[in-house]
Amino acid sequence: MSVIAEYGHILLILTCLFGFFMAWGVGANDVANAMGTSVGSKALTIKQAILIAMVFEFAGAYLAGGEVTSTIRKGIIDSSILADTPELLVYGMMSALLAAGTWLLLASIMGWPVSTTHSIVGALVGFAAVGISVDAVAWGKVGQIAASWVVSPLLAGTISFGVFVSAQRLILDAADPFAAAKKYIPFYMFAVGFIISMVTMVKGLKHIGLGLTFGECLFYASIAGGLVMALGSALLRRIKEEPIQGSFRYANVERVFAVLMIFTACAMAFAHGSNDVANAIGPLAAVVSVISSGGEVASKSALPWWILLLGGGGIVVGLATYGFKVIATVGKKITELTPSRGFAAELGAASTVVLASATGLPISTTHTLVGAILGVGLARGIAALNLRVIGSIFLSWLITLPAGAALAIFFFYVFKAIFG
Repeated sequence: MSVIAEYGHILLILTCLFGFFMAWGVGANDVANAMGTSVGSKALTIKQAILIAMVFEFAGAYLAGGEVTSTIRKGIIDSSILADTPELLVYGMMSALLAAGTWLLLASIMGWPVSTTHSIVGALVGFAAVGISVDAVAWGKVGQIAASWVVSPLLAGTISFGVFVSAQRLILDAADPFAAAKKYIPFYMFAVGFIISMVTMVKGLKHIGLGLTFGECLFYASIAGGLVMALGSALLRRIKEEPIQGSFRYANVERVFAVLMIFTACAMAFAHGSNDVANAIGPLAAVVSVISSGGEVASKSALPWWILLLGGGGIVVGLATYGFKVIATVGKKITELTPSRGFAAELGAASTVVLASATGLPISTTHTLVGAILGVGLARGIAALNLRVIGSIFLSWLITLPAGAALAIFFFYVFKAIFG
């Protein structure tokens, strides 16, 4: 307790800096999940994507990032073990933020899309298991998260493969692709409205106290899907087929998919900001709670407005300063994307997020979107994939948990040595 009383303000300032650094990493690395396919398919330029993401990521993080958050992220650490030594929890959360932020910085420099959730989870597990006790870690939760490495990309890839193959058969391979697009795209528009509304409600708005059940979310999402379908159908009737330049006979159809991509990108950015900002502000909220209460370790704590502001601001700064590198990897280096392929990947990823939320399956949005892009690429054959880039991405995924853990253990002992 004496450490908290003596160094409380210094520890709080350091934790805020580390929390901002971690949020910077989320913006630099993870926002590619929302924007990579739009940029890769040329539905948006990199500047347009970054501007849109800055607005919607910040809105999601600040407006729906959470009024109350669990101080121990994802229930991975048993807080009761730390009741008599709150300073260890503070050192641990500081080291977790600094470790995860450092790993995200390295991954972003390399252009690797890694999971921010897995980065912070690895860091928490590392400091808790080595610095406190192996019993302090809920290993069952860690096992579930490790299983999501396989489940997320497989599920998203399968759905995206199905969506793209259906678009190919119903529209792109039709004798008159533009006429087929006008006939079938309203159904895809319903799917977009429905799935993105579900993502926003179950992921993006779950923290602001709406109290909607999953069934109510389904009902409201169906209405949203119907409205998007009606609006889309009205707009489609106004689109005239233009003379095709060159040999690309799908140019008119791809223009329609490009409009859909912009809508999905905005909604995914909002949902991502609201959900993944917790990776940066969860540990920060824990430290604020311990220091403001004079050393009391609580399982939940009120979340001051300025913490959300710091998290949202960090995401925006990370995206603006370094987001382009991972966006380029996701959008351009795995497989060649067109608006129809990017749309299939985005819809597959969003569907996976909804399914995971409904079943309680812990997933990584990064793994989900990369899996979705792989599924779309496989629909055109293995030759359409850049296997060297995919190999380096998979390797970075395997390294993320142990890298976060090792860095956190190192920083934990450094803080322990400095503050006593």
